[in-house]
This record gives sequence, structure tokens and C-alpha cells, in this order.
Amino acid sequence: MTIRSRAPLLAHFALAFSGLLAAGPASAQQAEVKMSGQCERLVIGGLDITQNCKEQLVNTVSRGRTTFDFAAWDGQSLSFSGAGAQHEQTEETEQLQPISLVVPGMKNAEGIVRSPAPAVGSCKFSSPEPGKTRIACEATSQGKTYAGVFVTDTKSDAKSGAKTDAKPGQDAAPDAAKDGSASPKP
Repeated sequence: MTIRSRAPLLAHFALAFSGLLAAGPASAQQAEVKMSGQCERLVIGGLDITQNCKEQLVNTVSRGRTTFDFAAWDGQSLSFSGAGAQHEQTEETEQLQPISLVVPGMKNAEGIVRSPAPAVGSCKFSSPEPGKTRIACEATSQGKTYAGVFVTDTKSDAKSGAKTDAKPGQDAAPDAAKDGSASPKP
């Protein structure tokens, strides 16, 4: 495998992340991309809750770390996090992001209770085929399995920089959530 510490990620993610990866861990910049699509698998601590998985995935790059955030309708969430500059190119069209931290969460009356734990795993993502991207994350922490698989919607004539909070079943205006592009937050 060839390590490409500053190579742009997928075409979907290149606009949002290429400058951040080059900036390194000392950078205070942040980019967030909300993607709509189909959640195909969500396993938290060995418990399969795929049936509750939301049809949105959030990818954040901040201070040299890349995070993929999955969420469920029952209030549970799962984040996979790793050093963004350490991603590897496994094939010409695929990237492998090493994961060193999983963060299961549960929403309650006071807010969201998160339980970060060291982990060993990876998130693998591919170039759009045709116009879709598959993100598959799997990690093990404290003897428990954590997994998430998400396939983005087909790209549309979207504009860069916009975001959406549309719930499944609602049509969102063409925006960055459809094609995964975004610009860094100030």
C-alpha cells in the first residue's frame, strides 16, 4: 500500500478536505460534509441497529482528524475517528482511513452522552460509481465490534457550500449534501 499523506481524497471530498489535510494537525480549520443516502449497516458495541439508522452521514475534518458520524432514530450515534493525514490509497479509486477512536453516543434528557474509546479499525471509501460513494467503517474496541456502511445518493447538479438538515422522505434543495461537497467553516 502507498501512503499518501497529502493526496486529495475522493472527488466528493477533495474540495472540502484537500486543503485541510495539507495544513496538518496544527490547523484550526474545520470542514463538515453532510451526505444523504442509504445506511446499509450500523453496529454499536456488537448490537446491530441497522433498522434505526438515519439516511444521513456527516464527515468532519478538524485539527488533522477525520470523523465519520452515523446516527439512529432511537437517539444512538456512532463516530469513527482517525488521523486524516494518515489515510492510505488502497487502489486507484479507493481510500483507507485508519481509525483509532470510536465514540458511541446516546441522546437523553440532558443531551448526548458520548463514550469515546480507543479502537483499531478503518473506514474505506471509493470513488463515485455511478455518482455514488460507499463508505464502510469497521473497528474493534474493548472486545466489541463497531461498524457502519453508508452509500451516498446519486450526484445531482448541486452547488458547493450548501448544507441540508432534511429528514428522510423530504426532498432537499439541490445542495452539497447531494454531492458531498462543502467549503471549510470559518
